[in-house]
Amino acid sequence: MKVSFMAGALAGAVVVIAGSAVAGYHVYRTAHTAKVISAQPLTRTLKIPRQECRDEQVTHTKPVKDQNRLIGTGIGALVGGILGHQVGGGSGKTLATVAGAGAGGYAGNKIQQNAQQKDTYTTTEQRCNTVYDKKEEPAGFDVVYELNGSQHHLHTDTDPGSFLPVKDGKVVLVSLKNAAGAKNTSEVQR
Repeated sequence: MKVSFMAGALAGAVVVIAGSAVAGYHVYRTAHTAKVISAQPLTRTLKIPRQECRDEQVTHTKPVKDQNRLIGTGIGALVGGILGHQVGGGSGKTLATVAGAGAGGYAGNKIQQNAQQKDTYTTTEQRCNTVYDKKEEPAGFDVVYELNGSQHHLHTDTDPGSFLPVKDGKVVLVSLKNAAGAKNTSEVQR
């Protein structure tokens, strides 16, 4: 009977100690953590520039040697004067020659101008524009957590899991900031 009493007492002690440990852990965890209610992943859109080029046919006017079109004007005046001289007689002949030279000079000028404008050549030139490609990338998490009966928001770089650590009544975020493993601890007071 003493053995079963001892076994019962020992089993009872184990149950009491285990229950106390669970209750103590729950009190400790409640005092040292904040419960995460939601953690929504965030993204941001990046615009990445790049050059988009195409070949295009471009028509150019050849450089003009006779900008004032003196050759066309001179030849037109000469031909017009000769034709005007053929018309009329006496003093009318002089007037017809002068009028023919003037009209011929004007016509020669315009004919040379038209010929110069049609004297073209075509080249292939590359035309480029900047266009933007869009890329989505992760931008952390929008976290809603509960601390001391109130809901709070914060932004984290990584998924925080189910609980956030609390120190002195404030949420403490620990994240790796560089490849060397240096830790950065920041407190969030809400």
